[in-house]
Amino acid sequence: MDNSMKIPEYQLFIQPLDLSELRKDIWDDDPIPAKLTINKRKYDIDIAYRGSHIRDFRKKSYHISFYKPSTYRKAKEIHINAEYKDPSQLRNKLSLDFFSEIGCLSPKSQFVYMKLNGKNEGLYLELESVDEHFLANRQLPQGPIFYAIDGDANFSLMSDLDKDVKKSLNLGYELKYGTVQDELFLQKMIVEINTISKIEFENKIVNYIHVDQYLRWLAGVVFTQNFDGFVHNYALYQNSETRLFEVIPWDYDATWGRDVNGRVMREDYLRIEGFNTLTARILDVKTFRRQYKNLLVDILNNKFNVDYLKPKIQGMHDLIRPYIQKDPYKKDDIHLFDEEPEYILDFIEARANYIREKLDTLD
Repeated sequence: MDNSMKIPEYQLFIQPLDLSELRKDIWDDDPIPAKLTINKRKYDIDIAYRGSHIRDFRKKSYHISFYKPSTYRKAKEIHINAEYKDPSQLRNKLSLDFFSEIGCLSPKSQFVYMKLNGKNEGLYLELESVDEHFLANRQLPQGPIFYAIDGDANFSLMSDLDKDVKKSLNLGYELKYGTVQDELFLQKMIVEINTISKIEFENKIVNYIHVDQYLRWLAGVVFTQNFDGFVHNYALYQNSETRLFEVIPWDYDATWGRDVNGRVMREDYLRIEGFNTLTARILDVKTFRRQYKNLLVDILNNKFNVDYLKPKIQGMHDLIRPYIQKDPYKKDDIHLFDEEPEYILDFIEARANYIREKLDTLD
């Protein structure tokens, strides 16, 4: 990474009355109008708080929609994440970049420095929205996109939340882009995942799931150790040409050896086979299991190791350190920030060793 790079400054202006309205109810998703200046160019935007548990934090995260001009860098909306509980501020970006490098569709991200009505708000991570613009910017066929919004997005007929039969197979998913027909096809796929016989599964599941891509996504979740990643923290995209579903990761700050609250998560916390009904059924097929094992070995050798990742981690750390020193929410914890690259590298080594030791279980 070129450390001479400057992080862009986003100057946000919200009228005082609108700002009071925004702060009055942090759980209100209704946006308020605002202005955003980037590189001396002004944008009229709508802005709201984003996330679930993260809305309670002192440093808020935002969802921004552009309406004049109507796009920014070919995007209609962006997400601005505080990464408040991650002492490194790196994990989400490091994860999403890692997914991209191992062959998954993954949102682009960049660090930005925010000011609100002239006051420093600190370092943020800007995340690309997974929507029709995400597809167009990659020259991918348009197709439905579903967000996995809670634990019911588990590819099962049973609810993860109340441990009962689901009242609707749409539970756990929010249609971000697409039609009612697309929702019906998703329901049909979930039924098939759960009812195709074991003997037919290998030949039939490939009509619904891009299996190679699914295994790459599974490997990404397993390597980064995102415990929630199997029933949450993802989007589903159905390529309209192949009719196959692919999985796109989302919100990957609870990774690389820390949980959602920033606490230590041991390197053996998440098993090599992962979770959820679809994963279990795919890995029950010997051909797919061997394919997954070979993929893990390839990633261990080429992408998930200290030699490969250390320059990336150190480069990101060096890039954002001057901005952490100015961040009103993080500057007093700069000593913790400085310890994190070594902590992440120790996790990578330990996690890689754990995965290598477990590879034989996939035979």
